[in-house]
Amino acid sequence: MALQTQTHSPDIEKWLSLIRADGVGPVNFRKLVETLGSIEAVLGASVRQLTKVDGIGEKTAERIVRSRGRFDAAKELDLAAKHGVWLMCLDDPRYPAALRQIYDPPPVLYVKGTVQRQDGLAVAVVGSRRCSQYGMEQANRFAHFLASTGFTVVSGGARGIDSAAHRGALSAKGRTIVVQGCGLAHIFPPENKPLFEQIAENGAIISELPLTYEPLSENFPGRNRIIAGLAMGTLVVEAGLSSGALITAQASLDNNREVMAVPGLIDNPSCAGSHKLIKQGARLIDSIEELMDALGCIGQDLKGHAVQTAEIAERKAQKTLFDVSELNLSDPERQVYACFDGRPLHLEELIARTDLPAGTIYAATVSLQLKGLVKQLAGNTFVRR
Repeated sequence: MALQTQTHSPDIEKWLSLIRADGVGPVNFRKLVETLGSIEAVLGASVRQLTKVDGIGEKTAERIVRSRGRFDAAKELDLAAKHGVWLMCLDDPRYPAALRQIYDPPPVLYVKGTVQRQDGLAVAVVGSRRCSQYGMEQANRFAHFLASTGFTVVSGGARGIDSAAHRGALSAKGRTIVVQGCGLAHIFPPENKPLFEQIAENGAIISELPLTYEPLSENFPGRNRIIAGLAMGTLVVEAGLSSGALITAQASLDNNREVMAVPGLIDNPSCAGSHKLIKQGARLIDSIEELMDALGCIGQDLKGHAVQTAEIAERKAQKTLFDVSELNLSDPERQVYACFDGRPLHLEELIARTDLPAGTIYAATVSLQLKGLVKQLAGNTFVRR
């Protein structure tokens, strides 16, 4: 059965015509539109007008003018339809709010699957392609736990740690997003075709590259910045000193996102990059409890980080970048959360107030902790954050 796609963003052909012009990357795209006022103005501008834009010299302006109508947008959209892919632009309200805030957000995203509001609460889980069994187990374990508590797991769909993370999220019946370093007409690695089909039904496969672009090595640093940009934090499970996961971690730091790392064997070269991150200040994650505490703190920090989205602009209101309060809470989670009135409550008090089984309440408090809403104190005592 063909995957149902969403509609493209309005005027997506114009966005494609400009972003595919020579000399126009994400940063120059933004500068051009901001300076000249609209995409239409840029597409109709002369070389002289283009050179008035900061960073656009005469040679670059000439390249833009020569190539801005060369890309066949109509053909690209026909091919997208054949592959069940839809395209959205930076101005689309569906565009991920967190990704919009990075220095160089992709002006156009190709999507197979769905992007949902709840994906705003996401964690990237990344690591090496050549990894140990231990690394794969930990990636699967942490991703499963994240997805089971409402987080979207973001990774690169590569062999090794990435694939283990995606499978962990799917095993929890949660959402997961792949960011590919090639066009979505390709599947890379090819053996992940069944995995990607599952992901498209329970999340999304995303790329900023044209559909037929090959999976070349120069594409992957850009891919890694998108992985980091979609997430409130990056968890590096196992990475060598040359692993692309370190690029993702650096992109997280560059955009004021949290970096966490799982320690491994000290004599395993595949863990050297992870250990380097820990030495440099990444948060050491050696248990589910440590991950819960880390993400709870991130949630608190990011509640006050307000950004303007197109939808909110219409209402003249502010929305937080990662709005924990908008999580889809289960009925037990809502009942437990409603019990808190500002003072710490023991597990026995929560049982008395909700009439729910102790196991159900404890599971709800674990989930609420990870979502940044509740904090555990000494013993079985909890308090609202």
